Amino acid sequence: MTASTGTGTAPPAAPGTAQAQGSPVRRRTGEIRGPWIRSQGTSVMRHAAALRPFRAGEFGSGAAAPSEGHLQAVNALLTRLRQELLVVSGHVRKGASAAVAQPTTARLQELVRSKERAHDWVRAIERIWDFYFELFGQRQSAFGEWLLACDRIALSCYQAAYLGVGEPKPLPAPPPFCYMRTGFSPATFRRGIPLRRLGRQINPFPLVQLPYHRLVNPWTLGAMLHEVSHNLQSDLGLNKAVPVALGRRLLEEDCPPAVVQVWVRWNREIFADLSAALLGGPAVVGSLFDVIGRAPRTVVSYNPRGPHPTPWFRAYISTELLRRMGFAEEAERFESLWSKIYPDPRTGTLPKAMVDTFARANPAVVDALCFREFPQLGSRSLAGTITFGAKEHQMTLEAAERLAAGTDPGIIPARFLIGSARTALDKGLARPGVITRNFYTELARR
Repeated sequence: MTASTGTGTAPPAAPGTAQAQGSPVRRRTGEIRGPWIRSQGTSVMRHAAALRPFRAGEFGSGAAAPSEGHLQAVNALLTRLRQELLVVSGHVRKGASAAVAQPTTARLQELVRSKERAHDWVRAIERIWDFYFELFGQRQSAFGEWLLACDRIALSCYQAAYLGVGEPKPLPAPPPFCYMRTGFSPATFRRGIPLRRLGRQINPFPLVQLPYHRLVNPWTLGAMLHEVSHNLQSDLGLNKAVPVALGRRLLEEDCPPAVVQVWVRWNREIFADLSAALLGGPAVVGSLFDVIGRAPRTVVSYNPRGPHPTPWFRAYISTELLRRMGFAEEAERFESLWSKIYPDPRTGTLPKAMVDTFARANPAVVDALCFREFPQLGSRSLAGTITFGAKEHQMTLEAAERLAAGTDPGIIPARFLIGSARTALDKGLARPGVITRNFYTELARR
């Protein structure tokens, strides 16, 4: 055992230890304030630069990609908003320079206040940028061709309406743009209205939201013609004319004012149902029944604030139109089915006055919206502008057989193919998967 030296001096360190290699090096982290201040302006300016306009081709180069018109419309919105963001970001950069030169409390607080304003702008614009980035990005997914097919159906609806009016009207552009959103019902956002999802900015073109369960079953896409019709009511200038015409016509039938008020409140949804039937024919009413055919309690329950007609009324409004379009047999079959499921509307909460006056209100509603002339349509009726009769129905039936067989359905307008798909399904002409595949293949290659 080695004896202690008794001097209090530590024994020599073993070779290779940290002490033997010398004292640890103390490194300074550097001055924090200046770099942090400078980084505030740099980060904000980079945020602004990153929210740049979308480029042609970045969402694909095929037919499913967003059109140049859609990109231009979104980029115009982004550019206008970015101009203000760049001004605010410039204030942050100037504030940072001033705070670096003289880091007083007052200048540092002004810097963080301007930075907060800039970040509020960044988040608002990023929300809009992200909304369209997601919509346009769907066109690069496996569902790109499906959405392209729906775009072409929407365009076909617009072409029918604008070719059918009695005098030239300014051409709306860009056309509707379709996108998929799971977990939601079909919906639309009209051109020129402020959208909450866009921070109350003006929507530059019609958007049609379609759930996956509708896209996978194209014979249910009659709802798409309904949503496009909402946009047609606006773009054709019928927003005010339709409720006025509806109210006047019902008063001619001596309907009570309270009853008239309810029908007028429902005007947009009624117009969309009737316009959809004119665009797609009897099969679209079958698609409507898919939507409104619910539990009896729901079908005869009245919502005093709802924009949609109560389902029980909604069915008979469409069958009344079918009858006047020349499809009395189809109307009778639909009504027979509906009355078998829902024999008594008085079992629910429908207002008694609405039920009591329905026999005269129903034909008056259809007459006012579809068979009375509108100046906005060039002194034509809606049924005279968008025509669907025996000839168009025969085209739909013939195309159903071709669609089922996988052969070219010919020159049939895209809007008729929804009815063709439904006819092919109802008649069992092919398996549902075959009908779906051929439906999208045909529309995507046009």
